[in-house]
Amino acid sequence: MNFKNVVKDYRRGDKMAIKILSSTYSGIEGMIISVEVEISRGLPTFNIVGLADTAVRESKERVRSAIKNSGFDFPLGKITVNLAPADIKKVGSLLDLPIAIGILAATDQINYANIDEYIFAGELSLSGGITKIKGSLPIIIEGLNNKIYKFIVPKDNADECSLIQKAEIFPFDSLNQVASYLKNRDMLPYKSNTTVKSINYDYDFSEVIGQQSVKRALEIACAGGHNIIILGPPGCGKTMLASRIPSILPDLTYEESLEITKIYSIAGKLSIDQGLISTRPFRSPHHTSSKTALIGGGIQLSPGEITLSHNGVLFMDELLEFDKCVLEVLREPLENKKIIISRSSGTVVYPANFMLVGSLNPCPCGYYLSKVKECSCSDNERKKYLNKLSGPFLDRIDIMTFAYQHQYKEIVSTNKEESSKTIKLRVEAARAIQNIRFNNQSVKCNADMTNSHIKEYCKLNSECEKILQRFFFKFPFSLRAYNKILKISRTIADLDSSMEIRSSHIMEALSYRQLGENKVI
Repeated sequence: MNFKNVVKDYRRGDKMAIKILSSTYSGIEGMIISVEVEISRGLPTFNIVGLADTAVRESKERVRSAIKNSGFDFPLGKITVNLAPADIKKVGSLLDLPIAIGILAATDQINYANIDEYIFAGELSLSGGITKIKGSLPIIIEGLNNKIYKFIVPKDNADECSLIQKAEIFPFDSLNQVASYLKNRDMLPYKSNTTVKSINYDYDFSEVIGQQSVKRALEIACAGGHNIIILGPPGCGKTMLASRIPSILPDLTYEESLEITKIYSIAGKLSIDQGLISTRPFRSPHHTSSKTALIGGGIQLSPGEITLSHNGVLFMDELLEFDKCVLEVLREPLENKKIIISRSSGTVVYPANFMLVGSLNPCPCGYYLSKVKECSCSDNERKKYLNKLSGPFLDRIDIMTFAYQHQYKEIVSTNKEESSKTIKLRVEAARAIQNIRFNNQSVKCNADMTNSHIKEYCKLNSECEKILQRFFFKFPFSLRAYNKILKISRTIADLDSSMEIRSSHIMEALSYRQLGENKVI
């Protein structure tokens, strides 16, 4: 749809109609809409049509007060505002400003020549001020896609909107300032002073004593984008290890950074002076979180924790303390890398390509295989406890690793541990191999490989096939688990800079498929 040159005004007796460009959003994508305002003779009414949500319908009172308190005349007559296209759900309070501008233009109280060059977005206060809105970044991107380059937005959204270089941003604090600018056009586009912040992590793997096997498993997980669960007794450092994962993940690309920033813009989680998000998200929801908090939804279909973790890490500490129904809703996003939320208010699609990291105790009391305290659980209690994780959920976990209780000599040792910087170099080298392998393809890392990719890039020699065959006869596993073993093997080979998958890679991958002593995933 061509949104240029859509501003029209016409007079037929006492009628006048005008169109103002604005935008709304669905999921993380913006959608251009037009705000059509018509004022005619009749009983004083103010109607908004065009599939508007509650926040948009309530704008009538905000717009009325803002116009009056800004020194303008609010017209007495029949006011009809149509939000087109009428079949698209309009959400949020960002349509306050274009509705007010449309009314002022329809009553000749402002200069609206060439107003079709602008997209207007902003929430109005009763005093006529313009306040910050959610989702301004997707609006800018969608405007540019439709060859619209000028945007009038709230001042608090100026830095966020100016992240896109081609956009000409005109930020304002009040309705009066917008009217003055439209009259004089005496302002240059806003230029942000926000610079890209350097990446400095508060945590480093050099601070973690021992746990070499867990560090190796985490390195493999980060190198291939694999999901991982850390099993171990209380106090062994599971949370400490997980919190340092972002420090060894590859740096964000510009496209990934922009996508994450769009999500946080929609969620209203960007600060006023926030530039592009330069660090991978690390989300750690509490185990009492609901399904809605995790997958998103609510009245405004807001993104949940799995979407806020997109291109980053979702850490679920004390995994078995989450309700089972909450864990089960992760199955589809883990498989499809997106979440579709359908409610009576509409349907949105959010990206959910995250790395799942979970931690859990080996038994209900937590002290199984711990030398701190003797375990009081029976074998049946331990099995029942671990069986809270369903087979389909475990099928989507790539790596299982065990964190042991530290020995005293490790605690007092003065040996230096490997730093995050050193581990990250190996992870980035493995990812570089994958970038070449999957160049111009839909997948980015080994964990995302489809069956066709596995057949092409995970070919096994006869020795590797014999190892897998023996393991399958002893511990039968699903086709999904078989594919995950091959994906992990491919990642281990990449870390070794090996073109082919060797028997040692297969053996190490198989060692990460065991949960507890007798449960193989």
